[in-house]
Amino acid sequence: MKTIKLFTLFMAVAVISSCEKDQVSEITSDNMVQEEPEISNQLRQKVSDLNFNSKHIKKNNMLLPDGSFIENYLIEGDIAMSQEQMNTMSSASITDKQYRTYNLVSTPRTVNVIGYTGGSQALTNKQRNALSWSIDNYNALNIGITFTLTFGTNYGPYDIVVYQNPNEQAGGVAGFPSNGNPYKYVQIYSGMEAYSTNTNEHVITHEIGHSVGLRHTDWFSRQSCGQSGESANPDGAVHIPGTPTGYDSTSVMLACFGANEDGEFGSNDVTALNYLY
Repeated sequence: MKTIKLFTLFMAVAVISSCEKDQVSEITSDNMVQEEPEISNQLRQKVSDLNFNSKHIKKNNMLLPDGSFIENYLIEGDIAMSQEQMNTMSSASITDKQYRTYNLVSTPRTVNVIGYTGGSQALTNKQRNALSWSIDNYNALNIGITFTLTFGTNYGPYDIVVYQNPNEQAGGVAGFPSNGNPYKYVQIYSGMEAYSTNTNEHVITHEIGHSVGLRHTDWFSRQSCGQSGESANPDGAVHIPGTPTGYDSTSVMLACFGANEDGEFGSNDVTALNYLY
C-alpha cells in the first residue's frame, strides 16, 4: 500500500510498495503495520535479512481487476510480496543505495501496459491521464525498456495492468519483477481522486517503478514518512555511481508522498534508471 508520502530513489535488488510528504497519508498506515499481530518474528527477521524495513509488514489480500484476491504480504506500505518470493531472495543480492530489487526486467524489452476500464476497478479519467503522463515520462528516458499503453478490460495478454482499488484510501500497491518480467498488477487507490493529476502521476510512476525493480530510496529510515534515524540495517547495499548516499527529497521512489507532487522523476531517479536499464 501507499499513503501520502512517496518515494526517494534508492534501488535494491530484491522483489517488492509508499507515504506522503505533507503527512496526508502513507500507502499503508504505519501504526497498522507496526501493530500487525499475525507477523512472526521469523518472518520479520527474514525481511530484515533482505534489507527491507521489518517494522512495516502486514498480511494482505490483494484485489485483482476481475474481483478475485491473492494472498501476500505488504512490506514498507505498498510492496506486495509472496512468501515464495521472500524464500528465493538472497541478502547477498541486494546491491544498491539508489535501491533496486535483485530481479530486473530483461532488456531490451517492450513492456505492454493496459489501463483497466471495467467496473469498480476502472481507472477514472484523472487516473487515465496520470497513467499516460507517467508512461510518457518513462519513455522519454530512452532506456532499455520501452512502454506501450492502451485502455480496456482484456488485461490477460499485457505485462502490466493498472487498475483502481475502490477502498477510498490514498496511495497504491505493486510488486517486484520475476523471471525477467515486470510485476503485473499495479493498484491505484480510489482516494487518489481527491488529489491532483500530477500527484496521481507521482503515485503511478512510483508503483510502476516497483514493478520494474525499484524500491524505496529511504527504506532504511522512512524519513519521507516523518520518521528519523536509521531504523533498518543498510548493510549489504552498494552505492550506484552518481546518486546520493543520503536522503533524496526529490526522488519519486520515497516511501511516502506529498499532496502536491509534480509527478516527475528526480535527477537521481533518472541517473539510477539509466544505470540499471
